[in-house]
Amino acid sequence: MNSHSVENNVTFEKDTIPEEIREMLSKASGVVVVDNSANNEYPTPLMTTGHDEVFVGRIPRDISQLNSFHIWCFGDNIRKGAASNAVQIAELIEQNELRRK
Repeated sequence: MNSHSVENNVTFEKDTIPEEIREMLSKASGVVVVDNSANNEYPTPLMTTGHDEVFVGRIPRDISQLNSFHIWCFGDNIRKGAASNAVQIAELIEQNELRRK
């Protein structure tokens, strides 16, 4: 298997909710959001092996900081490097925040 995961801790300028984060990320090219806690459906490295897309899920609030969330990303290392993807997701979040101002 070629995939692994990375957890990103993201702090927003304004309070937000996981639903807004899921909606924003689901509109991003190359990102698949799988985050259904009611049915215990989340991405795993095994699920993402062999895919070009990066899967995002498990988006809990970080209780140690205001407006912060843990965002888990899963991807095939050969098809999509996790480090470059983490940067792309951070840029997407930053762009969205700038548009909301």
